[in-house]
Amino acid sequence: MNIIKSLYCFVFLGMGINAYSQTAYVKGIVLDEKNHPVEGVNVICANNSNQTDKKGFYQIAVPSNQSVIVEFTHVSLKKASLKISLLPNEVYVFNMYMNDQAEQMGEVVINNNKKSVQGILTFEAKDIRFIPGANAGIENVLKTLPGVNSNNELSTQYSVRGGNYDENLVYVNEVEVYRPFLIRSGQQEGLSFVNTDLVQNIEFSAGGFQAKYGDKMSSVLDITYRNPTQFGAILEMSFLGGSLAVDAVSKDKKWSAITGIRYRNNSLLVNSQETQTNYTPTFADIQTNINYQASPKWQWSFLGNISQNKYLYQPLTRQTNFGTADAPMALAVYYEGKEKDKYDTYFGALKSTYQVNDSFTLKFIGSVFHTIEQEYFDIYAQYRLGEVDTNIGSDTYGDIAFSRGIGSQLNHARNDLDALIANLEVKGFKNWKQNQIEWGVKYTRESIRDRVSEWEVIDSAGFSIRPPIVLPKNDEPYQSYAGLLIPYQYVYATNFTNIDRFSAYGQWGRKDNLGTNEIWYNLGIRMQNWEVSGDNLASNFQTIFSPRAQFAIKPDWKKDMLFRFTAGIYSQPPFYRELRDYDGVVQPDTKAQKSLNIVLGNDYSFKMWKRPFKLVTEAYYKKMTDVNPYTVDNVRIRYAADNNAVAYAQGIDVRLNGEFVPGTDSWISFGYLKTEENIDNKGYIARPTDQRLKFGLLFQDYMPKIPSLKLYLNMVYNTGLPGGSPAYADPYLYQNRLNDYRRVDVGFSKVFIDQKVGMSKKKFFKNFKELSLGFEIFNLFDNQNAITNTWVRDVYTKTEYAIPNYMTTRVFNLKLNMRL
Repeated sequence: MNIIKSLYCFVFLGMGINAYSQTAYVKGIVLDEKNHPVEGVNVICANNSNQTDKKGFYQIAVPSNQSVIVEFTHVSLKKASLKISLLPNEVYVFNMYMNDQAEQMGEVVINNNKKSVQGILTFEAKDIRFIPGANAGIENVLKTLPGVNSNNELSTQYSVRGGNYDENLVYVNEVEVYRPFLIRSGQQEGLSFVNTDLVQNIEFSAGGFQAKYGDKMSSVLDITYRNPTQFGAILEMSFLGGSLAVDAVSKDKKWSAITGIRYRNNSLLVNSQETQTNYTPTFADIQTNINYQASPKWQWSFLGNISQNKYLYQPLTRQTNFGTADAPMALAVYYEGKEKDKYDTYFGALKSTYQVNDSFTLKFIGSVFHTIEQEYFDIYAQYRLGEVDTNIGSDTYGDIAFSRGIGSQLNHARNDLDALIANLEVKGFKNWKQNQIEWGVKYTRESIRDRVSEWEVIDSAGFSIRPPIVLPKNDEPYQSYAGLLIPYQYVYATNFTNIDRFSAYGQWGRKDNLGTNEIWYNLGIRMQNWEVSGDNLASNFQTIFSPRAQFAIKPDWKKDMLFRFTAGIYSQPPFYRELRDYDGVVQPDTKAQKSLNIVLGNDYSFKMWKRPFKLVTEAYYKKMTDVNPYTVDNVRIRYAADNNAVAYAQGIDVRLNGEFVPGTDSWISFGYLKTEENIDNKGYIARPTDQRLKFGLLFQDYMPKIPSLKLYLNMVYNTGLPGGSPAYADPYLYQNRLNDYRRVDVGFSKVFIDQKVGMSKKKFFKNFKELSLGFEIFNLFDNQNAITNTWVRDVYTKTEYAIPNYMTTRVFNLKLNMRL
């Protein structure tokens, strides 16, 4: 208890953060379409400016350690710009091509080698708000990348290279963030923690990341919120909700704050599904990031979030048609009862960075996450399974004409969870000649209070169906059944669990030359020790070590290529969800899952149609031991809490991005994955995330003669996942896959005001920097994508039918965006 009090004192009395900015330089030559140098081009960045000479040469100083825009203007050529983030004293060479035919529709995005050699993908936040999707935001864009998979457009969760949803790290301003525990379906999720309106930088690694990141096996998403320099506001409204973000800065520039408020209502999407419902969701949150510049070497920062998600769901009826054209069938369900869920989360973090000198930095971080969740439902369903009347002239056309099976089921739950997670962390960074040394230590206290009480009763033709693996054996009517009358599925458990974790890392990196070639290497190691304790739990200490290494080389070739190789052990100590078995009981002896990751990558940057493109290819292999088997139902993961399996994952990811249309960034992605597991030495079978093929496309376009009319296309194709079989089925006896996932979302946007083109002269709109109206079509081709199957038995033939539970159909949406 004293520890928790100390953590609270630290968090709410602690110090904040910053980085001490210095200067970097951009230089190069400005050329026209005929590759002739252009004299007299104005080059502007922040408060600095310069002009090109007779040879088209320029050099300009820019702020480092932040994202800045360099603008190029000329009296006879169209304006162009690039957005770049450089290290202190770094010199970046960039040759700009300008033309007199078309406006540059966006910034040229430059990813410096620092991130490429780490295998980290960086992309801009400015256009994410416009990318269409049922759950628009950063996760919506991630799902178009190779190796990143999701078959649920209502969920912001994703799996990476054969991992599951619990194997991904998410950081905001270097602070790890969490999601609710009890979520079981995408339509319950509400809002992602990351508020797109507040984001400045986005970095993502699909594997092979450095030791400074945490103990997860799959991926890391690192988000940095912006530090505003002037007043501004962003407002968005649509049929799915709205958001407002406000930037504020004090007169002396020492204080700055950015605050976002969001509200979301998924009724438009949920009502497009086959189940007719009374659906009343309320998803809302408020988030703020406050900075105080105390001195050139100190800055205080606070990140806070309060989120409240209420979910009231009352299903009414459902009819799902399936079968073939010759033998069409249908399942009709009539419901009574309702579901009432509530998820309240509170998050606060304070950070402080002390710039000891130009080469040495110390950071202090404290955070607290508190979630209070409840999941209550009683839903009674009566169903009919039968053949459909296909007589077009019949009054009952499309209805069930002959019933093959009737039955009912009652689902009940009273689940409550209260979790408090507190963190203390110290990090250090030292630049020494050409070496970079980073280290950190962290203490985490997790306190969880959990009650699980849920069951399901199934009735068929007046008889209660017993569990498929119940004892004693039922031999009726020859012998009377003497066993207890128990639910078909049931879980009862109460857990009071505490987990204390101590982790540390250290890593060394260096940039060097090998002849005329540039090379980078990084060596690091992580350590974590944890103890699980609680009521009726024996205290248990465990320790793991995770060494990691990276090497990259940029050959001195005419072609711009970069090769990198990473290898390391990625251990994942169990979080609370992984400690809880199928019966809801905490197993404190559950070990950390371990993965040996090997990644071989290549970046090839080139010009096509006189525009920049980049082809990124990565091949990977994971060998996993002490695997904790699990099942996935929608987005709910249930673990065996028994490290009784080994597994592997292998594949290749390819991504081509560039300016397919001048001034816009688009990409095409392809991924191949194979992942299998061996449980109790029974042999290898497909894991629940074995999604073999992935194709993704994110495309931006505009009309040349009307550049203010833009198009955004988001397309994903995934082959079917394992998971179509009943939850109680032995995967070694019954393997089934869902159908392929196919989805296309498209958005059209009319830009009325854009500060890059010019501000509005109308009095009411003179302060607007951006004003646009968008029209979106979700699931453009109205594909039927199933997330799970409902299994119903034919009482006559004893055949079990898999009735797909389809996701959303085609939906239309309007969106208004404004920025001041």
